Amino acid sequence: MNRITRLAWVWILCLWSCKSAAAQASGQIVLELNPTATQIEFTLGSLLHTVHGNFVLKQGSIRVDLANGATSGQLVVDAKSGESGNQNRDKRMHKEILDSQHYHEFIFIPDHVTGKVELDGPSELRLHGLLQIHGTTHEMNLPVKTRVVQGQLTATTAFALPYVKWGMKNPSTLFLRVNEDVDINVRATGHISTVSGAGS
Repeated sequence: MNRITRLAWVWILCLWSCKSAAAQASGQIVLELNPTATQIEFTLGSLLHTVHGNFVLKQGSIRVDLANGATSGQLVVDAKSGESGNQNRDKRMHKEILDSQHYHEFIFIPDHVTGKVELDGPSELRLHGLLQIHGTTHEMNLPVKTRVVQGQLTATTAFALPYVKWGMKNPSTLFLRVNEDVDINVRATGHISTVSGAGS
């Protein structure tokens, strides 16, 4: 292979790489979370005792446009699945605070992601959207760390949820005062796939 031919091949490979990168940057991806491999934990602090518990993810799917960060989909948490390991406390939580008999789900609807979404390796992102909880809707901007390895996704986020400010009852008693924010930690696992075609 002479020098001119080698240069031609290098040029062709460069063009192909640029085209592939541009296609990836302007494409769309879908994140499908695995509910059984996703952990949603809550921590409610007080002066005397800290309560730990968890909720169950019912379903989670997010579609991201890599060109502009627009997202769609939803994450649905089963409100009635919440438990802290104490039957009496959990009964009160569901009846007096969450009112989960009427509000069965917490639903987060994302609309935009900020930051570069890496399809191989780690990313640090901000996921903006609306949370529907206890009959009200609230804007949220969540810090999210992700890692993708061979199409498998892990994602984590942690935030404080001001449940009292959002209209839920403060479970404090005369002898036990608890925080008005509850800390939420999420570790999600799922699969990431690309979507061909802008209109797909």
